Amino acid sequence: MDLALWIVAGLMAAVCLIGSAKMFVPKEKLAVVGGTATRWVEDFSPGALKAIGVVELLAAAGLILPVALDIAPVLVPLAATGLVLLFAGALTMRLRRGERATIAGDLVYLALALFLAWGRFGPESFTG
Repeated sequence: MDLALWIVAGLMAAVCLIGSAKMFVPKEKLAVVGGTATRWVEDFSPGALKAIGVVELLAAAGLILPVALDIAPVLVPLAATGLVLLFAGALTMRLRRGERATIAGDLVYLALALFLAWGRFGPESFTG
């Protein structure tokens, strides 16, 4: 179970690191790069996109660094819970926009974040 949680944490950290590019890539370029899957950026201001990128960067760091550095490992399940909220928001946004064709990725990421939060708060907690 611990190995599965580490694999999921690494995968989610990589996804969040890639997503944190929102901090540096202009809004116009983000809307064009992914085709119809990234049209959602048109509904957000450049500042909001940068904030989402910062949240993703912090999530990536929060999933790995606390345990790797042995500093406040309780932050790992909290970071996973933050990802649950982030992907629930992404799912809600896609449903409101009627983007049902692009919802599968968000559902997978939400399920992985839920698994990670459950596992790190419960059976494979770093504090227990």
